[in-house]
Amino acid sequence: MVEALRRAIRDIPDFPKKGIVFKDITPVLSDPQLFRQVVDALAARWGRERIRKVVGIESRGFLFAAPLAYAIGAGLAVVRKPGKLPFQTIREIYALEYGENALELHVDSVGPGDRVLVVDDVLATGGTAEATGRLVARQGGTLVSFTFLVELTFLNGARRLGSAKVHSLLQF
Repeated sequence: MVEALRRAIRDIPDFPKKGIVFKDITPVLSDPQLFRQVVDALAARWGRERIRKVVGIESRGFLFAAPLAYAIGAGLAVVRKPGKLPFQTIREIYALEYGENALELHVDSVGPGDRVLVVDDVLATGGTAEATGRLVARQGGTLVSFTFLVELTFLNGARRLGSAKVHSLLQF
C-alpha cells in the first residue's frame, strides 16, 4: 500500500506560490481501493488506543479524520480558520514565515480527559499541527498522537511538535 500511495501522490510545482512543491493527495481520494487501504491502515494503527476524539485540521485533514473516526468508533472534531465555526470557539494564534495565522475549535468538541488523535494530510513545517495540539491541551484533552498521510521530513515539522508522538504513512 505504501508504494501505491507514493505513486499516487503527485507533485505540483509552484503551487500555491512560486518555490513550493505541493503534494497533491486527490489521486488517493479518487482511487476507491487505495483510499480504503489508507483509512484501513490508519484504523489498524489507532483502533486499539481508546481514542475518544479524532480532530481533523482544515481542510484536507477532514478527508481522513472523518472516515477514521467512524472506523475506530470515535467522535469527530474539526479545527478551522477563524470565523468558520458557528458556535463558541477558542482560538490559537501561530507564527508563519511572514506574519501569523489562527485556528479555532468549538469549546465543546474536546473535553477534559478525552484521548485525542490529531489528523492532517501532510506534515510540513508543523505550525498548524502544533497550534491544534495547543487547542486540545487548553480544553483538557490528552493528545495521544498526531497522524498524517504524508510527512515531509526535510522540513523537520515533527521536531516542532516536541515530545508528542508523530505517525505518518509515507515520508518524503
